[in-house]
Amino acid sequence: MSTIAVDLPVQGRPVTVVGSSPRAMTTTADLIRSGAVVTAVSLDPAPYVADLAARGLLTLRRRTFTSADIGSAALIFACTGDPDHDSAIADEATARGVFCVRTDLRDRSVHPLPARDGQTGRVILVGGGPGDPGLLTLAGRDAITRADVVITDRLAPVSALAELAPHADIIDVSKIPGGRRTEQSTINDLMVAHALAGRTVVRLKGGDGFVFGRGGEEVDHCVSAGVRVHVIPGVSSSIAAPATALIPVTHRGLTQGFTVVSGHVPPGHPESTVNYRALARANTTIILMMAVANLQAIAASLLDAGMSGDTPAAVIADSTLSSQRVLRAPLSSIATVARSADINPPATTVIGAVAGFLPGCTAQPVAAGTTSGQ
Repeated sequence: MSTIAVDLPVQGRPVTVVGSSPRAMTTTADLIRSGAVVTAVSLDPAPYVADLAARGLLTLRRRTFTSADIGSAALIFACTGDPDHDSAIADEATARGVFCVRTDLRDRSVHPLPARDGQTGRVILVGGGPGDPGLLTLAGRDAITRADVVITDRLAPVSALAELAPHADIIDVSKIPGGRRTEQSTINDLMVAHALAGRTVVRLKGGDGFVFGRGGEEVDHCVSAGVRVHVIPGVSSSIAAPATALIPVTHRGLTQGFTVVSGHVPPGHPESTVNYRALARANTTIILMMAVANLQAIAASLLDAGMSGDTPAAVIADSTLSSQRVLRAPLSSIATVARSADINPPATTVIGAVAGFLPGCTAQPVAAGTTSGQ
């Protein structure tokens, strides 16, 4: 049977996914994209699935499958990676009159793919775009369909893997803010090990891998290990997120440039290399990535540097996805507004006159990002 959730009438219907295999992860992602009301049953869920549950996008039951999981489901996906277990789940569901889809694919992260006669494989770094699988490039889609192994981040378009890579070994290397994470050294070792075993490895990332994606480090590691590497750029969420909110990062008469800044550490932190005082005076659009936790401190630093508290700002959460939210407020209150709305990563913050841009209005806003002393 097909494992492609979108081929089934699942929108608005309760669907249960059983298992911790890579196929459970990709099936879950595809079901959520298709509008299903998903419950995941897993004693040890993939970090990606656990993150979806933490964000309220599915219900997670951290236990083994029981007959009680059948009653509330209109459809069940058996994705344990064990054909015998999947068969037992399907038999029990059928006896209860509930249709069950069996993936019947073993988890090949436990049973690795065989080497290919000593041939050296390659690594392809694919930028997956801001979230919506439709924004994956054609080159990226082609690379995924040819992959033996896909090493994926949580912000990559995981839902596309059920369709594009049904036979690939899917490895979840998600880095969950404040939760489980895969160390970069482990990711590097996985890429090289699979490539040296003769496999085509796709390293799939959200956005563009060279924009705060550590893509440069991964390329360097592969080249140093003698592995062929190719890069397929992706649509960066730094510009895609504002675009989906109808916010241009540049606009004639408002600003002539933009600066993208990582906000994963606050101003004044030993690891912060951003000159916020200079940024406040640059009169360009400021785009903050990974800044949800530190938005208050960053806004305060910009205000202390002389940026007007009335400067327009916006926060775009879950850009390009059905769960996208856009909040607008002046710089002086944007952090409070985001916190009150319970905004969680991933989110992009835009600060500058363009954040107040309202398409269709006769009178467009004037530049509000001026600072004192200019």
